[in-house]
Amino acid sequence: MDWTQVLSFALVASLLVMSPGPNGILIAKTVPTSGRAAGIANVAGFITAFYLHGALSVLGISVILVQSAQAFTVVKFLGAAYLCWIGFKALRDAWRGVKTVTEVNPAKRKRTLLVAYGEGLLTNALNPKVSLFYLAAFPQFIPVGEGAVTSAFMLICLHALINALWFAAMIMLLARLTRFAGSGRFQRVLKATTGAVFIAFGIKLAALRP
Repeated sequence: MDWTQVLSFALVASLLVMSPGPNGILIAKTVPTSGRAAGIANVAGFITAFYLHGALSVLGISVILVQSAQAFTVVKFLGAAYLCWIGFKALRDAWRGVKTVTEVNPAKRKRTLLVAYGEGLLTNALNPKVSLFYLAAFPQFIPVGEGAVTSAFMLICLHALINALWFAAMIMLLARLTRFAGSGRFQRVLKATTGAVFIAFGIKLAALRP
């Protein structure tokens, strides 16, 4: 796995992390009432779930690669379709115009660190989109054969690091960053960029040979 593949994966993962979703909403609900430490506990839960989904995806892909080229082809086209569908929805939202993100009401009760960690873990562990992202992305970024598992876990670590940096910045600068990330203009540019990139990687994955 060369640096071009690593940087390509980092671009895709960054766009996915920056797009509004349940993780950002959870952070915005946690920090105002429970503090920065609880927000960091949320992020720790996110990362734990990434390793869980990533490990399951790596094991599944490894079995498919070893057992059946036909099964790999099926997974490849499903992954390509998934990436293209994400890209299409993003381009559609950018064309229509994205509404600004409404203000998130903070949680009424203060969270303990354990509860905040559990919320972050469950938010992602029960989200099949995380696993689908890994299943769709890994085949085109990791080399087949020796070193594939190591490369895959390197990408999981990179995804976790990007999440940690983005949400740490959101925690430290919650009001300003949330307002900026939720602006209509920023969202349209982000959606358009995300759409183009994900469709390109979907096409690349469809052309990948097992």
